[in-house]
Amino acid sequence: AQVEEGAVSLWNWAVTKHTGSVVNDEQRAKLRFVACRLVCLCEGSDPPEGTIRRQILMSMKTGKGWIDIGKADLADGFLEIAMSSIEKLYAKLLKGSDGEADIHVHKADVEKNLFKVLSYQAESAVAQGDFQKAVMCMQRCKDMLMKLPKETCYLSILCYNFGVETYEWKRYEQSSFWLSQSYDIGKMDMKYSVGKEMQAKVLRLLATAYFEWDCNLYLDKALKAVNLANQENLHPAGVFLKVKILLKSGASDEDINSAVAEFLHHEMSLDFCLNTAKLLLEHGRESVGFDFLKSVPERFESSPDLGKIALLHIEFLLQNKRELLAKQKVEEIIIGHYTGKQLLPEALNRLHIILWDRAAKHYEAKSYSEALHWYNYSVSFYTPGQIDQNLAKLQRNMASCYLHLKQVDKAKEAVKEAERCDPNSIFTKFCVYKIAVMEKDTDKAVEAVIEMGKLAEKLSQHEDKLRVDENTGTNLLSLAAQIALENEQQVVAIKALEYLSEHLQDCQQLFAALKCLVRLMLSKFMAENEEKRDEDINSMLTYLTLAHKRLAESFTEEKFTGDMGIPEAHWFRKVAWNLAVQFRGCPEKMRDFFLLSFKLSQFCPSDKAVLIAQKTCLLMAAAVDLEMGRQVVTPSEQTELLTQALQHLQACKEIWKVLKLTGDFAKDPTDTLLLLYEFEARSKLNDPTLHNLMESVWEQPQTEVKTLEIIASLAMESPARYPVLCKKALKSALNLHRKQPVIDAVKFSKCLHSLINLSLPTGLTDLDACVLQEVWHYFEDALSVVSSTDAYPEMEILWLMTRAWNTGIFQYTVGKYKEAEQWCGLGIRLLNHLGSLKKSYE
Repeated sequence: AQVEEGAVSLWNWAVTKHTGSVVNDEQRAKLRFVACRLVCLCEGSDPPEGTIRRQILMSMKTGKGWIDIGKADLADGFLEIAMSSIEKLYAKLLKGSDGEADIHVHKADVEKNLFKVLSYQAESAVAQGDFQKAVMCMQRCKDMLMKLPKETCYLSILCYNFGVETYEWKRYEQSSFWLSQSYDIGKMDMKYSVGKEMQAKVLRLLATAYFEWDCNLYLDKALKAVNLANQENLHPAGVFLKVKILLKSGASDEDINSAVAEFLHHEMSLDFCLNTAKLLLEHGRESVGFDFLKSVPERFESSPDLGKIALLHIEFLLQNKRELLAKQKVEEIIIGHYTGKQLLPEALNRLHIILWDRAAKHYEAKSYSEALHWYNYSVSFYTPGQIDQNLAKLQRNMASCYLHLKQVDKAKEAVKEAERCDPNSIFTKFCVYKIAVMEKDTDKAVEAVIEMGKLAEKLSQHEDKLRVDENTGTNLLSLAAQIALENEQQVVAIKALEYLSEHLQDCQQLFAALKCLVRLMLSKFMAENEEKRDEDINSMLTYLTLAHKRLAESFTEEKFTGDMGIPEAHWFRKVAWNLAVQFRGCPEKMRDFFLLSFKLSQFCPSDKAVLIAQKTCLLMAAAVDLEMGRQVVTPSEQTELLTQALQHLQACKEIWKVLKLTGDFAKDPTDTLLLLYEFEARSKLNDPTLHNLMESVWEQPQTEVKTLEIIASLAMESPARYPVLCKKALKSALNLHRKQPVIDAVKFSKCLHSLINLSLPTGLTDLDACVLQEVWHYFEDALSVVSSTDAYPEMEILWLMTRAWNTGIFQYTVGKYKEAEQWCGLGIRLLNHLGSLKKSYE
């Protein structure tokens, strides 16, 4: 009992709170569900009448609640419970009845609930797509109407709703059944009928369902339904539908005229009349349509919307290629505009659209004079001096027509007017540009392109309002470049392409623009003297840098599919390489192009050819940095250049390691160049790792004499000063000279000269005995070679003799007579090997 009491309280609370909008429909359905379930659980074997009645009510409302929130499948169980409870109630009432009269009273009492449950079951079946069950339930309800006539209206509307639902689901057969049922039920009892307006509404939808189901097959039924609807209640929608069906059936103009005549007897809105005229004209019934259209103004003489009729008339005249008549109508409107019969703003805007559309069609057909005729109609509605952005657009369109007709002065006037109305429009600047190109005014064309470039960054307020495509700026710049190229105006084309490449988002289009720019600039190089090239070289660097940047973004963001970006990378890297070679007279630019070629090649597959190109680019870049570092620069600039060179060399070494795995490079000088470049950079940077680098050199037996001699020279080249390394390199070089089968006396003499100069500086008297001993050995080496060949340069022998003699004299002055005798004796021995100079020194 307590559970049942709680369930009833919950039910009542849900009703109260829903009325106060505390709980929504779904929450109420769930609360009812719980309360109803609890009540059902509390049912005894023989519940009293009140309990059964409550259960019927709760089950019905719970089922209906689920239907209303679109969960019809949950409703069925509760509706079955309601049906079962109704049977129990009827049995209980019969059991306690007293006579025939009582039985009739009880039966009538039960039938009201039964009717409701059956209608809900029909609703649930329709929602779940169970047509047969819905029909069966509805038929039972229909059979009960004789006893429940007041439910006629409810059942008719319910069937109408089923018809609407199934129509929306395009189940036209089912829809026509329900709508027919709705109409039939509505006629059963006039006292409780839905009324003529509703019956007409049902019939109109029934006609529409037949029409859309299969117009050819059910045409007669559709026509019959709409005629019945119009008999019940004549409504514009009914007349319109009838005309529509007649048109589809191919009825004669006479029949259609007859149907249209029905309009004349009733009040119809202007829009409704226009829609009917439009329907007639769209179906090719010109005679009926235009006659009807002519009759409409009389009915709406005082309407401010009267202009709509004229517009429709013009549109259909144009559609039917009656252009002359359409022009007459437009001219009538223009006269009316200036005689107090102006169109409403909305209608005037619509007229402008019609006029522009007709002009555009003539423009596309290259009938430029005719296009101007229609544009001039549009201009007629603007007052002199009026500022309007649409007028600016109109003037631009007219300027384009004048340009095609070679009427440049008129085009200029139109553009001037457009600039007055909308000075910040990229379209206006484009018109200025076209005229400048046509007149071969390069300066003005370039100026216009610059303005277009600025406006492409941010489209003017007018163009934003028109929701101009976001690519408008780039499209116009692209067209500008194309026009310049067609007119052989290279400078203008370059400027247009430069701005275009700044704004293009599409990678393929950007690379196409950049390629075009590069080609144009290359041809410009050929025609220029060297003084003018600097600016263009910088431009070329900018183009290639942009190509690299966008390639990097494309590969990172995966904008390319497959290998689409690789051909582009190859093209630009080769251009950069060729430019580096072409500008070898300008080391800094050469380096920049080589580095760009390397960076671009990183987007190419690392095959042998690409690796060789990468290695060469980095070597050349390092060589240029070292060469620039040798020039007169500040210490900080020199440090920066040398550091850059080291970075290039490090990258090059990594590539070289990979490259050596691909083939035989025994004769390739890369290892030597890497060594020499790295030695120079590290020595001039005073890098502490220099000695580690040289340790690996001393251990290599295959190091060439020339390499060692260059190392020796670099070791003492300012700001480097490494006499120990220099001496070691020269000694190693001398050893290699000695190992030759035939000593090259000239090279040997130069190497020895450098070693003696380093070990025995000129002008020093206080020399360590060890140093003198070391140098003595060098002189003996020299004497040995001099004695064995006639190829030793005489000037070198003279130099050796002079150094030996002077060293002896220096020793003599400090009292070292024995050493002095040795050195002077060495000098005399060398004297004996002099040729033509011997007599001069004896």
